[in-house]
Amino acid sequence: MVSPVSKPIRLSAHAREQCVERGATPAEVEKAIREGEREPAKRGRWMHRYNFEFNRTWQGRRYAIKQVAPVVAEEPDELVVVTVYTFYF
Repeated sequence: MVSPVSKPIRLSAHAREQCVERGATPAEVEKAIREGEREPAKRGRWMHRYNFEFNRTWQGRRYAIKQVAPVVAEEPDELVVVTVYTFYF
């Protein structure tokens, strides 16, 4: 059996839109999946959380940390990112 984090990752169109709206990059999403904390999400999916050093301004406020949290559906041959959340603190 292939480890889930070694499977190819594909971002859905919705996930790509959410990256733009929420300030995440596809590279950050992949790093969150490969190296972040994994927790169960709704509908048998998984959320992966990873904290990035940020130290910049987002929407008029300065934040030290940006957490990228993609929600992933595991398919037999790939991981499909269905949405992406970001949290700034």
